[in-house]
Amino acid sequence: MFVLHVNGEPRTVDVPGDMPLLWVLRDIIGLTGTKFGCGVAQCGACTVHLDGQAVRSCVLPVSAIGDKSITTIEAVGRTPSGQKIQQAWLDVDVVQCGYCQSGQIMSAAALLARTPNPSDGDINAAMSGNICRCGTYVRIRAAIKQAATGKAEVLQTIAPAAGSAA
Repeated sequence: MFVLHVNGEPRTVDVPGDMPLLWVLRDIIGLTGTKFGCGVAQCGACTVHLDGQAVRSCVLPVSAIGDKSITTIEAVGRTPSGQKIQQAWLDVDVVQCGYCQSGQIMSAAALLARTPNPSDGDINAAMSGNICRCGTYVRIRAAIKQAATGKAEVLQTIAPAAGSAA
């Protein structure tokens, strides 16, 4: 039996200690915004915050959490960095299929919480473990910069050459 502090609420769960947090959140508590991607902490779809730090919930056993606070995508908008990131995601129109986006947002929100004005290197380091199969990396970076600065980034697009079929 474990008492988890999830999104500001205590949640008692009766699960084996080696059960990954991802499955506790999704299957036991019913918070399905955190996604299963790879199961080996390589894709970032399962990212949540543990005391404000981005962690991969697919490999984190529930017994390792202790009294740390868990924040999921369902509540990240209650934090200042989460609000900024979520709004920037909408403004920049980041989402395509959307499957990876909860993990992307969680990693970006953790970055902005600890580094309010991140450099490109900071962004690269924080987001390097998050994979987007749709390839929205340019928009993700633009949204992070917008959330940090409050200024919209100009996205570079490739226009078809004159006379070519679009």
